[in-house]
Amino acid sequence: MSEELQTERLLLRSIGPADADAITQIVQDPKVYRMLSSVAPNQPKAQTLGWITSHSAAAMADSEHVRAMILDGDLVGVIGAKRAATGLPFTIGYWLAPKVWGKGLTTEAARGLLSWLEGRGETAFLSGHFVDNPASGRVLHKLGFMRAGRRKLFSLGRGESVEHFDMARLARNA
Repeated sequence: MSEELQTERLLLRSIGPADADAITQIVQDPKVYRMLSSVAPNQPKAQTLGWITSHSAAAMADSEHVRAMILDGDLVGVIGAKRAATGLPFTIGYWLAPKVWGKGLTTEAARGLLSWLEGRGETAFLSGHFVDNPASGRVLHKLGFMRAGRRKLFSLGRGESVEHFDMARLARNA
């Protein structure tokens, strides 16, 4: 997904090295990293840069499409779609800076990303949330995701396995 996507309030654009400081600062907040499976506490900028540099090749392989959520010129979150191989469903993941929680921005960004993916012919999507993160569950329910299972998932941010709801969604045109 090389093109930018515009929603009502957000610009969804590619992430580059210039975003590393803002991303690192946000994901170092325990309110953020504790709700993610793949971000450790005190993630250094070098690790963020390594993650950012992996995006171009993954986008070319159509295995990952990651976008910064830009609100009034500021990076306030990240949303992405990732899959292990072509033909498999994309897993949707996201995080948002606590200063802008409760404004519907994640739902708005996810609708934009899902619309783009559905426009390309994608028909099935996966996601999920930790049981103690009901706000993320509400976002996914608004987007049409349904619970598909419950399991323990390891969280780097917590350093332990945590109860997690797996969720799934079929495209509206599927």
